[in-house]
Amino acid sequence: MAIESHLVELERRHQALEQEINEALSHPSTDGLKIAELKRRKLHVKDEITRLKQQAIGR
Repeated sequence: MAIESHLVELERRHQALEQEINEALSHPSTDGLKIAELKRRKLHVKDEITRLKQQAIGR
């Protein structure tokens, strides 16, 4: 059960980062480095989701 709740939290965080990226992209004054950092964090969360899903399947 712990993996499932962690996956839900990670998916929520992934969606929040997606929204934050979209919002940042809609403002022309947003720093490109900030957008790159948000995308890097989003990718890290996605990688963690994938790893946990594979771990859950392997059980």
